[in-house]
Amino acid sequence: MRTSNKTNVLLWVLQGFVALFFGLGSGAPKLFLPLEMLNMPVLLPELFVRFIGVAEVLGAVGLILPGVTHIRTGLTPLAAGGLVLVTIGATVYQLAAQQPESAAFAAVVGLIVAFVGYGRWRLVPLRERSNNQQVLGAAGL
Repeated sequence: MRTSNKTNVLLWVLQGFVALFFGLGSGAPKLFLPLEMLNMPVLLPELFVRFIGVAEVLGAVGLILPGVTHIRTGLTPLAAGGLVLVTIGATVYQLAAQQPESAAFAAVVGLIVAFVGYGRWRLVPLRERSNNQQVLGAAGL
């Protein structure tokens, strides 16, 4: 297997795990659970927590959907960049809450997402659907 194929597989695996983490493990609880159930060491305004949840879920979708549909694939590195910003905020929040182990976890997740963003931007960019594929797809062929 060529190096770019191995890198592509690695990036897809990382994208999948990170998307699951942000979409279901981190973002969805912030959207759907009552604020009291989130066990936050430093209270934040509810609207801000919901905003973070929306950003995480949309970031997760942005990591996967453009690559699967081959439409607007340039959004994947942008989604990763947005999630890097979220993880920087999470790292600072955890440090302020005096939870260094959680801050280290957030920082590691941020590094993984940064690698995905760089990988999809420079190493193995996702390809857009060609015009021929779009025409054939629209015709139902």
